[in-house]
Amino acid sequence: MEVKTSLLDNMIGVGDMVLLEPLNEDSFIENLRNRFDHNEIYTYIGSVVISMNPYRSLPIYTPQKVEEYRNRNFYELSPHIYALADEAYRSLRDQDKDQCILITGESGAGKTEASKLVMSYVAAVCGKGQEVNKVKEQLLQSNPVLEAFGNAKTMRNDNSSRFGKYMDIEFDFKGDPLGGVISNYLLEKSRVCKQPRGERNFHIFYQLLSGASDDTLMKLKLDRDFSKYNYLSLDSANVNGLDDAASFRTVRNAMQIVGFMEAEVQSVLELVAAVLKLGNIEFKPESRINGFDESRVKDKNDLKEMCELLGIEQSVLERAFSYRTVEAKMEKMSTTLNVAQAYYARDALAKNLYSRLFSWLVTRINESIKAQAKTRHKVMGVLDIYGFEIFEDGDNSFEQFIINYCNEKLQQIFIELTLREEQEEYIREDIEWTNIEYFNNAVICDLIENNQNGILAMLDEECLRPGTVTDDTFLDKLNTICAEHQHFESRLSKNSKFLTDHSLPHSCFRIQHYAGKVLYRVEGFVDKNNDLLYRDLSQAMYKATHSLMRQLFPEGNPAKVNLKRPPTAGFQFKASVGVLMKNLQTKNPNYIRCIKPNDKKVAHIFTDSLVCHQVRYLGLMENVRVRRAGYAFRQPYESCLERYKMLCKKTWPQWRGPTRDGVEVLLTDCSVPSEEFAYGRSKIFIRNPRTLFTLEERRRACLEDLATLIQKIYRGWKSRTHFLLLKKSQVVVAAWYRRYAQQNKYQKIKSATLVMQSFIRGWKARNILRQLKYEKRCKEAVTTIAAYWHGTQARMELRRLKTEARNKRAVSVIWAYWQGTKARRELRRLKEEARRKHAVAIIWAYWLGLQVRREYRKFFRANAGKKIYDFTIQRIMQKYFLGLKTTTMSPMDNTWPTQPYGFLEGAHTELRRIFHLWRCKKYRGQFTEEKKSVYEEKLEASEIFKDKKALYPSSVSQPFKGDYLEIQKNPKYQKLNGAVEEKVLLADLVNKINRANGKGSPRLFLLTKSNFVLADQKTGQVKASVPLPDLASVSVSTQSDGFFALKLKEGSASASKGDFLLSSEHLIEIITKLHRIGTTAADRDQINIDISDEFLVQFKQDKVCVKFIQGGPKNGNSAACKRKNNRLLEVSVPSP
Repeated sequence: MEVKTSLLDNMIGVGDMVLLEPLNEDSFIENLRNRFDHNEIYTYIGSVVISMNPYRSLPIYTPQKVEEYRNRNFYELSPHIYALADEAYRSLRDQDKDQCILITGESGAGKTEASKLVMSYVAAVCGKGQEVNKVKEQLLQSNPVLEAFGNAKTMRNDNSSRFGKYMDIEFDFKGDPLGGVISNYLLEKSRVCKQPRGERNFHIFYQLLSGASDDTLMKLKLDRDFSKYNYLSLDSANVNGLDDAASFRTVRNAMQIVGFMEAEVQSVLELVAAVLKLGNIEFKPESRINGFDESRVKDKNDLKEMCELLGIEQSVLERAFSYRTVEAKMEKMSTTLNVAQAYYARDALAKNLYSRLFSWLVTRINESIKAQAKTRHKVMGVLDIYGFEIFEDGDNSFEQFIINYCNEKLQQIFIELTLREEQEEYIREDIEWTNIEYFNNAVICDLIENNQNGILAMLDEECLRPGTVTDDTFLDKLNTICAEHQHFESRLSKNSKFLTDHSLPHSCFRIQHYAGKVLYRVEGFVDKNNDLLYRDLSQAMYKATHSLMRQLFPEGNPAKVNLKRPPTAGFQFKASVGVLMKNLQTKNPNYIRCIKPNDKKVAHIFTDSLVCHQVRYLGLMENVRVRRAGYAFRQPYESCLERYKMLCKKTWPQWRGPTRDGVEVLLTDCSVPSEEFAYGRSKIFIRNPRTLFTLEERRRACLEDLATLIQKIYRGWKSRTHFLLLKKSQVVVAAWYRRYAQQNKYQKIKSATLVMQSFIRGWKARNILRQLKYEKRCKEAVTTIAAYWHGTQARMELRRLKTEARNKRAVSVIWAYWQGTKARRELRRLKEEARRKHAVAIIWAYWLGLQVRREYRKFFRANAGKKIYDFTIQRIMQKYFLGLKTTTMSPMDNTWPTQPYGFLEGAHTELRRIFHLWRCKKYRGQFTEEKKSVYEEKLEASEIFKDKKALYPSSVSQPFKGDYLEIQKNPKYQKLNGAVEEKVLLADLVNKINRANGKGSPRLFLLTKSNFVLADQKTGQVKASVPLPDLASVSVSTQSDGFFALKLKEGSASASKGDFLLSSEHLIEIITKLHRIGTTAADRDQINIDISDEFLVQFKQDKVCVKFIQGGPKNGNSAACKRKNNRLLEVSVPSP
């Protein structure tokens, strides 16, 4: 039988606050403290999860924990955020219900981490696959980007989200993620210009200065020293535990994974650098003739660098900081700005530039992560938004007012959806619904958002009113209209009840929110709601050449001047909150309430007063009372019977009938009063937690009795099993011993028999051996005697023969010596006679030579030297010229015989030069005009591609044919040949790359002197005909691929359909001919050839980056193109 666990097993404190007894604020806080001290940071209120920030890592988020909570009932295991995430995901996947997870709490309570845990759990339990994993990775990697640009270090939190985020994650019918959409709310852009003491600006500024390379900072004109920038606070620039350099690398990697192109990343960093430079611009007053002061820029160096980053003329921006143009109907009036107004304009521009950049980032991320399929999707929304904010020093301003308004709306929808969920469950289970009394905060929401007399409406009306408008006039209006409202308090109102309330300053008003009273300081309400940016600055930004500025400041377009005031910040936020509320009401809600235990951001500290404050403004006690107003606990019949069946003998150990009947029998046998429970269709409802705890106590006692019984039965079974094992072992041991004894006895008898047999055989063998030895000795004696006798006879005969031979040899030796003596004497005589004859011949020869020399001496001395010299020189030159015959006639052959003698140095060099010129002339004389043109094209191809394109070396040996399709001869292309009026210089089959999937479609490419044509391969129908003057440039990679992009000039008639991305096996020839035509034509510009491994291609309205990487493609040795996202095509080129 499967062992099932429950929320009630091994419970520390009370896991579900609905079961808390007694229920009051002190017991509520004490239960949270008890669980927090035992590392139980999650507690339930029904289906709501309370999350305490432990300020340290706990081993409760491992892959094993993910598998433990996967596909488990919500109350089956101890409270955990994974249980809520699994419940929401399974409801979405199995029941086709859209879900939303609302995460609230104050700064530092762990909202951002909770949203990450929810997303990581959903990513872990959903499907697998290459595309699914890519989508999951993009969704997860969007967090580091948004945190870098939207989070900052505050007094309460080192990574505080300074914006509200709502992400809709879209799933298919299988539950696999397809993409997502992110919405952002109310970025705290005032932080860009000023931060409270002890806090920092947004993370990206510090990450850029700490983590960017020196080359990047040089391009952005930045320095690593934080103190050089006025917008960066220095007292908390470095935060313990935060590595800004490593975070910057993480952000760069995350942007690449999400789908940002390198050019877009660079553009974003340029705008961040421009904001830092903007903060360093300072102004000085300059008096004018009319007596008014005019602002002037002090040091123009930072202004110059900022203008260079954004591509703005320095004079245009400098004038926008000094003058303001006011338009009314058809009139324009220019007024000067004083120093204070100039500083206001500078800060307004910085705030607008950064906030619009942040909104552009969110839009850009949405483009990458949005679902591609057009079918209906299941949606899970995750809302991570700021919690209720109350500053104890009363410094609550417009931002806190807007935040608290949003929390009022969330509390309203929370109560409505909770009650609706309760009522639906009661109706579904056929339980009588009793009306529940609770505080409805609709009256507070109406006080703020009413279109007629609401605070936001009056603030907008005051901002739009002509005349002098200040914060005091706005407060006066509130005092007049809202004086009688029960949730509005002001010292200056007509309500006499607050006239003597000294805790209420004169420049403030107080609102009784659902979480308590909040005092708001009215200073800054009008300016922050207006959020004005002078039109001169908008138009100056629109004139910038930076790639993003026109998208960020569309109102600066002079052609679309709108004199209507832009909507206020309050109006925009109210509208976005309304859209959010409508969105949430269409989904099934799931709640996570985050609480921080202390303000010191350290572990193991629980501050009762701080937790109590958060419990109050989160409305947790109200939530518990709503859940307990009816029945505090409900459980399916199967689970109830399985858990408590041991309490009744009729249901133990197995109930055979329907589960509801078994529960009825069980509760009747346990004598539970009928008013304490109710039977639903599929669940049992228990009214009082005491009843549940009584059943738990009885179950615990029964389990102890059952454990004793199980132990007794187990010990008996174990003893019997041990006895039977011993008995069986004794029989086996005895049998083995008897066998062993018999084996030993047999071995002894066998050994004795063998010994006796061996002794007898040995005795017989020795007797036979003795007899054989005696017979052998007798035979050997006879043989030895005969041998000695024969030997004596032989020696005597030998001695006689030796004597006779010795006498004969002595005579022969004597005769031989005599003959030798005679021969030597004759030899000496012959040698002496020959020596005398040779001497006479030599003397005669010397005499004749002497006579000849004396006769011809006079002729030889006069002419012999010159003749010998001329003869020698003649022979040397003959030999030298004969050696030159080995030289070849090829102009490419640089070999030449070495110089044999020093006196030939000048002639040798001149001969080599003359010979080379002569053979080059002979070689050129063989060329036809057509061949000359081919070689000129080859030479031009070398100038364009040599050492730049890896494909070039393989094309050198291939001749340029031009017409590869034989278009003039092929009847298939007769119609196409007629459509082209000029001579076709090149005809080839190319592949046109499709942006949607990266695959190619075959096309016929024809090139003439005035245009190029793309036609269908099968029908020959012309698809596109582009004049060459409309061609701006051609882009190719440095790799060995055949891809090239034909980029058209912006504004030309042919540019409406975008650029062409093609691939061909004859890329070198096509581009060479295009370049040659542009060079020879006098009426058009030369075509630029761009050789780079990453370039942009314009497809209709979108620009797509084509990136070339090395790596073997799956389809063989050719390059393969694949779409990575909406803005990136990746071409894999085989490694060389």
